[in-house]
Amino acid sequence: MTRVKICGITRIEDALAAATAGADAIGLVFADQSTRQIDPERGRAICRVLPPFVTRVGLFMDASTEAVESILDQVPLDWLQFHGREDQDFCRQFGRPWMKALAMGGERPDDPADYELADALLLDAHAPGQAGGSGATFDWTRVPRLDRPWVLAGGLNPTNVAEACRRLKPDAVDVSSGVEVRPGVKSDKLIHDLIKAVRNG
Repeated sequence: MTRVKICGITRIEDALAAATAGADAIGLVFADQSTRQIDPERGRAICRVLPPFVTRVGLFMDASTEAVESILDQVPLDWLQFHGREDQDFCRQFGRPWMKALAMGGERPDDPADYELADALLLDAHAPGQAGGSGATFDWTRVPRLDRPWVLAGGLNPTNVAEACRRLKPDAVDVSSGVEVRPGVKSDKLIHDLIKAVRNG
């Protein structure tokens, strides 16, 4: 069964809506480059209200070791997700499972072989060097054969996610703007519709 991560959570009520609708994970953004960035205090408050079996993922982009460790000291994160130019030695130093976002846009997509130690890979629509979260999809024929769990991201919403799951069979999907009414503010209905589409797809 394809799992669902709702990313870019900025409000407690949206975290609870995602959990109630059946989301397997939520994403908290600690990257300066994102309009969905939250501070550690907000992240801790959101994590505190979640049921125990909803995975808490922290997203970082080209942060320093000290910055990541500071967040981990304050926010109870289960997984780390890296979206920048981090190498795998950087990503694996924090003692948490981690996934690396691969940029599938642009002329030369990122190479999964560069992150052979990742616990999972996330395929997103941005070009190398750019931030994700644009709401754009990418050419799904570019999805490589992968030998580990992988997450599909990039422009997914309640109307296209079932087809994506049928065609590509990802281990999980990651959705942010596709369930929003504006950046950082989720729609309960869109979250519900998206998860229903994944489960029925």
